[in-house]
Amino acid sequence: MISKTIQDAINEQIKAELHSAYIYLAMAAFCESVNLKGLAHWMRLQSREEVAHAMKLFDYSFDRGGRVLLQAIPAPAADYKTPLEMMQETLEHERKVTALINNLYALAIKENDYATQVHLQWFISEQVEEEKNAGDLVERLKMIGDDKPGLLLLDRELSSRSAEE
Repeated sequence: MISKTIQDAINEQIKAELHSAYIYLAMAAFCESVNLKGLAHWMRLQSREEVAHAMKLFDYSFDRGGRVLLQAIPAPAADYKTPLEMMQETLEHERKVTALINNLYALAIKENDYATQVHLQWFISEQVEEEKNAGDLVERLKMIGDDKPGLLLLDRELSSRSAEE
C-alpha cells in the first residue's frame, strides 16, 4: 500500500507531466503557425511522451493501491519570438521536471518506499535523455542563428523523428 504522502506527491508529478504535454502541444501549435512542420512534429512527439510518463505514474499509483486525483493544469504560452527561445524554454522546463523527479525520489527515500524508488529510476534516466535532447537542439539553433536555410534544414531533419526516439 502506498502512503498518502507518496500518493499526493505522485499526483503532483502526474500533473507536472500532463502540464509538460500541454506545453509541448502549444509549442507544436506555434511551430505549425510559423510553418516549421518538422519542429512541430518533434514537439507533438514530446507531448505524447509526456502523456506516457503521466500514465506510467497513473498506473503505478493504482498498482500500489493508491488513488489518482487529477488537478487543474495551467494554460501554456502560445507565442515565442524565435525557435531558439522556444527551445531554451523547453530545456529550462525539462530541468524543472528533473528537479521534481529528484524531489519525489528523495521523498521515497525518506518514506522508506523502496518500490517507488525503483519505479522512479526509469524517470531519472529518462530526464537525462530529455535534457540532452533539448540541450542539443538549443546548441544547434544557436549555431544556425538567423540563417533561414540552416533553420529549414534542421526543420526537415526533425520531421523524421520517430516515436521511439
